[in-house]
Amino acid sequence: MALLRILSGSIELTAALVMLKLNDVTKALSVNAMLALVGPLILISTTTIGLVGMSDKLSPVKLVWIGAGVACLLIGILKK
Repeated sequence: MALLRILSGSIELTAALVMLKLNDVTKALSVNAMLALVGPLILISTTTIGLVGMSDKLSPVKLVWIGAGVACLLIGILKK
């Protein structure tokens, strides 16, 4: 999970540097739009890894509640 977060942070920093180098609002907005795809993918990946690691310690009811919470997050992030 930590490695995915480090990767995500590196992508974010690289994108910020690219935006600075481009020095154009339109192009920076395009780079930012690409980042909008990376964020949810990292969220889903890290959450899945965490849940798989904890699945033997949690009851099925708690896993359902966690899944519902993740679904709400994704709906909030992806719904426009």
